[in-house]
Amino acid sequence: MSDDKHAEYLEKVQQYDADADPAIVRKIANKLGIALRNRDSSLVSCSDKSELERVRDGFAKKTLGLDADHSDDEIMEKINEVCVQMAGDKGNKHRVPFYYLLAKGTNTLDKV
Repeated sequence: MSDDKHAEYLEKVQQYDADADPAIVRKIANKLGIALRNRDSSLVSCSDKSELERVRDGFAKKTLGLDADHSDDEIMEKINEVCVQMAGDKGNKHRVPFYYLLAKGTNTLDKV
């Protein structure tokens, strides 16, 4: 992934966290890889329950390891907090800042 794209993702994250760690943003973008090339898969729909469940079961549980100490309902609560935090974005939310904010909000940035 080009440095221009990483800079673009960092800029998107910094709209919510001015002190965002560029290395973590890069890791998230690299993990998402090809998904970021498709507009639909690069976005999170907070109004789509099945989409949020995929975020929970994929990124939150598998990458962040939240299932060890949190119930599904607790994880969904954290995901919904990110939806609220990003509510200013009209429509769907970009996946890189969404995942960054979820990791930050759950104190699991070190697991990205």
